[in-house]
Amino acid sequence: MQQEISRLQYPIDGWEALHGMSEDTEILLELAIDEDDAETEAEAIQTLKQLQKKMDAFELECMFTGEHDTANAMLSIHAGAGGTEAQDWVDIMLRMYLRWTEAKGFKTDILDLQPGDEAGVKSTTIMVKGRYAYGYLRSEMGIHRLVRISPFDACGRRHTSFASVFIFPELDDAIEVDINEKDLRIDTYRASGAGGQHVNKTNSAIRITHLPTNIVVQCQNERSQHRNKDIAMKMLKSRLYEREQKLQKEQRQELQGEKKEIAWGSQIRSYVMQPYQMIKDHRTNHETGNVSAVLDGALDPFIKDYLLWQK
Repeated sequence: MQQEISRLQYPIDGWEALHGMSEDTEILLELAIDEDDAETEAEAIQTLKQLQKKMDAFELECMFTGEHDTANAMLSIHAGAGGTEAQDWVDIMLRMYLRWTEAKGFKTDILDLQPGDEAGVKSTTIMVKGRYAYGYLRSEMGIHRLVRISPFDACGRRHTSFASVFIFPELDDAIEVDINEKDLRIDTYRASGAGGQHVNKTNSAIRITHLPTNIVVQCQNERSQHRNKDIAMKMLKSRLYEREQKLQKEQRQELQGEKKEIAWGSQIRSYVMQPYQMIKDHRTNHETGNVSAVLDGALDPFIKDYLLWQK
């Protein structure tokens, strides 16, 4: 009950804060005009820019009406077709999301990271902690396609590679997911990473396979094997819950004649670096030629258009 009250109160408090800031800015502008004060005018303009930025963020947050939109999020990235090039693409995407979370003021923990054979990252899972983390990031779930001149190709040829992104909400203890211990295969292994650390000298990393669904989760972030198992079980719980939600949605779509084929080639977004510079979201048709800014974490325009498109 208290969580629900807090969820409903949050946008009210946000609106009141913005309204108060708007009134203060209006008074500041009137004062600048009356006094013909350039310094006060500059201060008012700067405050107005800050107000616009806060209003844009508030507008986004008002679109978060999903059951778990306020929750923390687990974000997993997996290399697809493309070999070393695809593994480097996962590394680039990991940096992109970490830069975006940093700009948002979210906290992140890398729960698992499997280095590539030659370069890059095969797969990684990070925990993103912050209000509306899942609400923001659920727009990123799907296949991301990269087209560029590969730095790993001695002939300088253009390559296309893929990475898949999965987003799961961190579930609170009020949501029960029944997991039978007999359905689990639990393996321990030595964590990867920089040498000399404690985690690399013991089999502290945990991999859990849910046999009925073949869902695999793993965690190597903590020094304690017990702690890694707890986090991996939380990840599995979220994955199973999300899977059940997806199955129910697909069943409803099938009954309504809306079921669509989901294939590896059905990317949600393309990042083209050669022969031209363009990033395009294939769901909303939002596009930009500023590739470097997006890869540096400027994802909000894509997220906002996705939320509007979904509505």
